[in-house]
Amino acid sequence: METENIIYKKFNNRKKLTNKKKISNFLNFKTLLNKYPLLKSLTYEYSYSFKKKDLKNLKNYQEFNLIGMGGSALGAEAIYDFLSHKIKKKFFFFSNLQNFKISKPNKKRVNIIISKSGNTLETVSNLNLILTKQKTNRNLIITENKKNILRVMAYKLKSDVLDHKNYIGGRYSVLSEVGMVPAELMGLNEKKFKRLNYLIKNKGFINFLVQNVSSIYSNIIQGKKNSVLLNYDEKLNNFLKWYQQLSAESLGKKGKGYFPIISTMPKDNHSLLQLYLDGPKNNFFSFFISKEINSFKFNEAYLINELSHLKKKNIYEVLNAQKKATQNVFNKKKLSFRSFEIINRSEETLGELFTFFILETLLLGSLLKVNPVNQPSVELIKIETKNILK
Repeated sequence: METENIIYKKFNNRKKLTNKKKISNFLNFKTLLNKYPLLKSLTYEYSYSFKKKDLKNLKNYQEFNLIGMGGSALGAEAIYDFLSHKIKKKFFFFSNLQNFKISKPNKKRVNIIISKSGNTLETVSNLNLILTKQKTNRNLIITENKKNILRVMAYKLKSDVLDHKNYIGGRYSVLSEVGMVPAELMGLNEKKFKRLNYLIKNKGFINFLVQNVSSIYSNIIQGKKNSVLLNYDEKLNNFLKWYQQLSAESLGKKGKGYFPIISTMPKDNHSLLQLYLDGPKNNFFSFFISKEINSFKFNEAYLINELSHLKKKNIYEVLNAQKKATQNVFNKKKLSFRSFEIINRSEETLGELFTFFILETLLLGSLLKVNPVNQPSVELIKIETKNILK
């Protein structure tokens, strides 16, 4: 199946797929929105807690710090990396607890601080470090409209504050204020990311989605609990980290779910491929590659006779050949895989990917009979950490 942005290739499973009718029945637009209000953020009709004119003064800045954990930062990082060719502003991401000195920048920056709860320990810790070294920065806080640490700090810092919708969990928030405010400040068009209205009417897209959910479910019940993401595009690294959190945190409950593993290709041909091919048969795979028009072309002056097959070739052609070779061997080894080939780098493409994997995750949650929007066990670590620090 192909859209104007992505070539989708379904799993190579030959067995009869199960639960396709159940999945198809669930894919009614109104039913989806009623069950999962978070999906409103993927539509044109979503109502933000800000107006674009509210961001006008912030757009004059050239440098930004984005401070957040998990879904509060991963979506924006994915956007920044994937669409870097369109972005002239500089963004610095603080998405893990920093244990090094924060430098003093030459230019005044905007701190974008994001936490749904407003109490995330790593986020408030990093903010403290940055405020110590970068005292003149302007601050923009995105958090729930309730009393929390960031709301209290906002008053002290005289910070701008935007509301984080309470019905949208962090890992699902990329097309809400959480991801779209940074996108707008990057100079991108948030409207172009909104693809659900279009895709839900695309029969080819829906059929592919249903087939893939059914295939993944079949793999899981056959004991294949590792989802290996074979990435041939470095600019997709942070998108796959976003997807890794989405699938792990949404489905890893009640002893169910699968382990999403990001594998960097073709580098991992020289380290992990042996295991994939001849190790335990408990994996299913997803290939990701992006078409590159302006890829480096080999200089024939340095191609000896043994390298004549590289004449008039470029790096992308080598990369794509390695991907196809791996898929050919996977077919011979009867390993289960699907693929996503990106045709162009645009807001629409990334919006389509965000939409696909959010829908896939919600549908798998229904089949696995787990709640895909909560994360009860994550709170255990937060509580225990706070007890230790007291």
